[in-house]
Amino acid sequence: MSNVLQKYLPEHAVAPVFELIKQNHVHLKIVNERNTRHGDYRRHPDGFHQITVNANLNKYRFLMTLIHEIAHLVAFEKYGRNILPHGTEWKITFQHLMIPFIRPEIFPHQILPLMARHFRNPKASSDTDATLSLALKQFDERNTEHNYIFEIPFGSTFRIKNGKVFKKIALRVKRYECLEISSGRLFLFQPNAEVEVISN
Repeated sequence: MSNVLQKYLPEHAVAPVFELIKQNHVHLKIVNERNTRHGDYRRHPDGFHQITVNANLNKYRFLMTLIHEIAHLVAFEKYGRNILPHGTEWKITFQHLMIPFIRPEIFPHQILPLMARHFRNPKASSDTDATLSLALKQFDERNTEHNYIFEIPFGSTFRIKNGKVFKKIALRVKRYECLEISSGRLFLFQPNAEVEVISN
C-alpha cells in the first residue's frame, strides 16, 4: 500500500498517511474521476471502512481529500453516527488530523498560508474556498482547452462539463452571474470553475 501511496502523495506524507490508514482499518480504493466529488467514505454493514479517492487529483488535493474522508470515519467512530457529516465534530477532527501535514516539507510554500487560513474553519469542500482551490489547481495537469471562468471576458459563451451552455454576464460579490442559454435562467459560478469557451 505504501508503494501505491508514493504515486499519489507528497513524499513526506506517505508514511504518516499509511499509519492513519492502518490505525483506522481503512480499505482505500483509488478510482476514476467523478465530476461530483473528489472522494467519499462509506461504512459497510459489517463495519468495514471504505474510502474512495479520485485518481486524477494532484498530490496535494489527493492528500487533503484522503484526510477529509478519514476525518469522517474518525468523527463518526468517536462521536457517534448521528452527527452532521460536516458539522463541528467533523471540522475539529479534520483540523486535528490535517495540522501535522501543513508543513513546508509537504506543501509548497505559496500554499501554506492559504491552508492555514482554510483550516481555521474547514468547509465541506475545499472547492468552495476559491483562493485555495485556484492555488491547488496550479499543480493539476491542465486541460489546455479549458479556462477558469474569472479569466474569460464578460459576454463570452462557454460550456461546462455536463454540456450546458452559458453566457458570462456580471460579477456578484465574489461569484460570476451567468445566463443559461437554453432556459434563460441565471446561475452563479465560483471564479475557479473550469469552462470551455465557445468561439462566437
